[in-house]
Amino acid sequence: MAVENSNTLLPTSAPRFPTYHTAADLSPQSRILCEILATAPVHEVEARLASTGGQPENEIIQQVLKHSYNTPSAAAKFFRWSSVPRKHTGYSWNLMVDLLGKNSLFEPMWDAIRSMKQESLLSLTTFVSVFENYCVAGRFDEAVMTFDVMERYGIQPDIIAVNSLLSAMCREDNRTSKALEFFEKIKAKIPPDADSYAILLEGWEKEGNVAKAKNTFGEMVIRVGWSPQYLFAYDAFLNTLVRGLQADEAIKFLQVMKGKNCLPGLRFFSNALDIFVKQNDSAHAIMLWEIMVGNGLVPTLIMYNTMIGLLSGNNDINTAFRLLDEMVFYGSFPDSLTYNMIFACLIKNKKVYEVGKFFVEMVKNEWPPTPPNFAAAIKMLFEGDDPEMAIDIWKYMVKNNISPRDDSANEVLLGLCELGRLSDIKRFAEKMIDERIIIYESTMTKTKNVFYKEGRSARESYDQILKKWKTSHL
Repeated sequence: MAVENSNTLLPTSAPRFPTYHTAADLSPQSRILCEILATAPVHEVEARLASTGGQPENEIIQQVLKHSYNTPSAAAKFFRWSSVPRKHTGYSWNLMVDLLGKNSLFEPMWDAIRSMKQESLLSLTTFVSVFENYCVAGRFDEAVMTFDVMERYGIQPDIIAVNSLLSAMCREDNRTSKALEFFEKIKAKIPPDADSYAILLEGWEKEGNVAKAKNTFGEMVIRVGWSPQYLFAYDAFLNTLVRGLQADEAIKFLQVMKGKNCLPGLRFFSNALDIFVKQNDSAHAIMLWEIMVGNGLVPTLIMYNTMIGLLSGNNDINTAFRLLDEMVFYGSFPDSLTYNMIFACLIKNKKVYEVGKFFVEMVKNEWPPTPPNFAAAIKMLFEGDDPEMAIDIWKYMVKNNISPRDDSANEVLLGLCELGRLSDIKRFAEKMIDERIIIYESTMTKTKNVFYKEGRSARESYDQILKKWKTSHL
């Protein structure tokens, strides 16, 4: 057989493929044979193999080939050696063809294919492997040539073969145009199906080519119509539009698809939502959300949090609250992230009354604020003339031993300083120091200024705080 003359094959310089070292399920015999192929000089391989005793069974041969892609010369010698006295199966031959192709040893690969033809072992699987390996090597014209000669080798080219070649081309970077050339040439002879268009659309999606995606999608609708089964094609097309900053077009097509009962699945909506978040596009995100929920798709907690985060970041607190209220009806229960994003938005927008009310709800549902949100809320409430709620929040932190609470403690003292509540400052500061809470030097400076303005007695009170503060630093 042709692969006997394998002296021209060279092993790769470094492992590129899985080896027997990492395979947990190899039989002892397979492992021994793999080690010979990996370590023996090429001219000694057959002698070493012969020293192992009996010829391996087909299953062993296949295991060895699968784990010997990094040593094509040795694998070819093993393949020849193991063919006596039995003949190889079609599966073993296909492994050998793939092994040679993946190492860009295309001449020996074709020798093997010709031998397979003589033994009537060729199949579409053989040619799919050739398509893939030529495309990985960047030899697209040879991949198309392989398709063109399939019939000479007794394999009828069909739509599965067409789609296999299209897929192999589109998997490579920026080669969808090459795939389209082949598609345009072959579609009159072998009519494309929905998978053909889905493959091209996924290629355009990867390349971000909106114009080509529109052309391909338009042709798809004319030639194969609409069907809920074509979700992969719809997902790819819509993703291309969204990523290509054509959100209006994406929403328009979604409405059309809705009328055809062909809406994409939750995967698309989740991906599109992530893209809108990156683009900070809350307006289109809301439109997308309404289409999704209005057609019975149930968002996940992650999707709710993504949406609420986007709305909160854009200060759309009313819509964020609406989503929070509807979550439970769709089986998604808000978590710490959900509550804290809304809480942070309320703080940012200085919604004094709402912050206090929402804090009560958070605590009731056992999702208290994060330490940074505690500190921000306390600061904002003091500035917003609701010091009592700020102090209540601080007391909650102390009672529930929430830490770290240094920032919050300092905000309490600074807020009381602004109000001139000296006795409260002294009481809170001393207790904080006792609890080993860090009071910042800048806070002590502010406190000193407030106390020193109020005369001798107040200065003495401050000095007592200062002495205790310094002692705590020893």
